Amino acid sequence: MKILMVCLGNICRSPLAEGIMKTKVPEIFLVDSAGTISMHKGEHPDKRAIKTAANHGIDISQQRSRPITKADFENFDKIYCMDTNVFEDVISKAQNEEQRQKVSLFMKVLGDLENSEVPDPYWGEMDDFENVFQLLEKGCSRIAEQVL
Repeated sequence: MKILMVCLGNICRSPLAEGIMKTKVPEIFLVDSAGTISMHKGEHPDKRAIKTAANHGIDISQQRSRPITKADFENFDKIYCMDTNVFEDVISKAQNEEQRQKVSLFMKVLGDLENSEVPDPYWGEMDDFENVFQLLEKGCSRIAEQVL
């Protein structure tokens, strides 16, 4: 199983989601993250994301931001988007219905929060990163239940 987490810049939400997801599934799973923009290409995650993950025993400090590519639609089984803008952007890059079927909103896995988004903590404080971590933790646990 290959899972891709996607947010806007690939420096806050999706790196956290990637780090959390890797703790939930066996190492034979491929878990990665990407962004819909290339503005931060090659950069490490936001320092606040790194610190929040570290507070929970997860090291995301070596991750590097990258934009989503056409190859990702072929290589990944599931592509989870952090908000509706990211979802719409990713769907617009899909080349066929089979690829579009791989894409979903991350929070949809939690059922009762189906239309909710993972808020972008970039302009916020450490508490915002912790809140995002907790949402991602719940969602990643549910995804792990579904794929294992």
